[in-house]
Amino acid sequence: MSPIAKPHVIPDLSEVKTALLSVSDKTGIIDLARALSDKGIKLLSTGGTSKAISQAGIPVEDVSSVTNFPEIMDGRVKTLHPNVHGGLLAVRTDKDHQKAMAEQGIAPIDMAVINLYPFEETISKGADYDTSVENIDIGGPAMIRAAAKNHGFVNIVTDPADYAEILEQLDTHKNHTSLELRKRLAHKAFARTATYDTAISNWFAEQVSSTMPLHRSFAGTLASEMRYGENPHQAAGFYKTGDVRKGVATATQLQGKQLSYNNINDTDAAFELVSEFNPENGPAVAIIKHANPCGVARGETLGEAYTKALACDPVSAFGGIIALNQTLDAASAEQIVEIFTEVIIAPDADEEARKIIAAKKNLRLLVTGGLPDPSQKGLAVKSVAGGLLVQDRDSRVIDDLDLKVVTKVQPTQSQLEDMCFAFQVAKHVKSNAIVYARDLATVGIGAGQMSRLDSSRIAARKAVDAMEAANGSEVLTIGSAVASDAFFPFPDGLISAIEAGATCAIQPGGSMRDNEVIAAADHAGIAMVFTGTRHFRH
Repeated sequence: MSPIAKPHVIPDLSEVKTALLSVSDKTGIIDLARALSDKGIKLLSTGGTSKAISQAGIPVEDVSSVTNFPEIMDGRVKTLHPNVHGGLLAVRTDKDHQKAMAEQGIAPIDMAVINLYPFEETISKGADYDTSVENIDIGGPAMIRAAAKNHGFVNIVTDPADYAEILEQLDTHKNHTSLELRKRLAHKAFARTATYDTAISNWFAEQVSSTMPLHRSFAGTLASEMRYGENPHQAAGFYKTGDVRKGVATATQLQGKQLSYNNINDTDAAFELVSEFNPENGPAVAIIKHANPCGVARGETLGEAYTKALACDPVSAFGGIIALNQTLDAASAEQIVEIFTEVIIAPDADEEARKIIAAKKNLRLLVTGGLPDPSQKGLAVKSVAGGLLVQDRDSRVIDDLDLKVVTKVQPTQSQLEDMCFAFQVAKHVKSNAIVYARDLATVGIGAGQMSRLDSSRIAARKAVDAMEAANGSEVLTIGSAVASDAFFPFPDGLISAIEAGATCAIQPGGSMRDNEVIAAADHAGIAMVFTGTRHFRH
């Protein structure tokens, strides 16, 4: 049965006479403790925090002097005591609470400065099971929640970034803080414990191999508040989840304007795509617009790969995102800055390339220190009205696939390479996806259409447009490989690709009309390969 709420008189300004300090992250804690002590505020502390404050010559009492109970069990039990929680939870203006405090000898605690055992950092370093469990904080979250609940009278401080504002208010209001500040601190505190518990619960789900647990939570820490979201009327922020996977969230931005919502979405799509191509097998470049590739290529050099990628759709590439699978060099940088580009993301950039990019002050340059592993397991989350859709990341890569030739004509080695390349790209194109590739470069991409036939036709039309833009005499889809992210439900989409000049095709297979599609391929004398794996991307 839930407790019956009683009305309480909550002051706007609440005095701080006693502060409890217990932190793992000791950033700024000595300066804060000294400032509080200089204001005549009594300091209580625990373990390593108490030792650090004492060694700095600042008067501090150990929490055991309040609990009259020693710290035991390797520090597991030290603050879980009525004298601590009573001091945090007591409603100062409630006569019954005042009476209980007097009878039990409980003194009020007006400020709690607490941060938690570094559980997230511990598991990110790959710690073993026992070490991870030992870094689950119990007393800290209990005190944080107690102080936050009683924010009418108690200040709960969980972030060193807030120390300065706390001291400023104590100066301004003569050792008092405002209710508005205490509310903001409480909100921040509850968000912090929620994030912490989320990390623990998700880690435990992995330990017990629970792919879809009954309760699933997701959390992040605000990295940047944006001017707006996809459109100017939408508020937006970028939250980091603590995932150490290389990418836009872990990248260092060397220069350029703040990334927008759309920039981050597109940059993530670009870098995930280019990571399909192992840099040990040669340079690769992906050019992205609105989360879809408008050109992808491999080459002997990054410059060659960029030139081939750009040729696929030079019009759409204007204002796009460029991802590279190797260190950006000066020659490639010179080529890239010839047209307007929003973002470049790469594992690194050499000094000459950085100088070249620096001349374009608004161009964002991000370096990641490496590529994400495209086969790495993880979760993908999408919001829907009233819920969340959760699935495994599409981590199946081309080397995982069991390719099966289903036509009379066998593909040549170069055709097989182009087919595999096209299928790797199709994995990152919005469905329905059709990709034409030739000489390890896309030459036509059809994305996001309601009909696979339409995607096939649009991709072929794009190839014609690219030829005309280059004043060429041959449409590059002639002699190309065509890839489809899902099966052809009817022969018409494949026939359209054959009419555009495709001489081989790769698709998952699995349609009720596979025999008809295979027959169309045989009739045209082209090779076709089934992968057995679909790559829908909505």
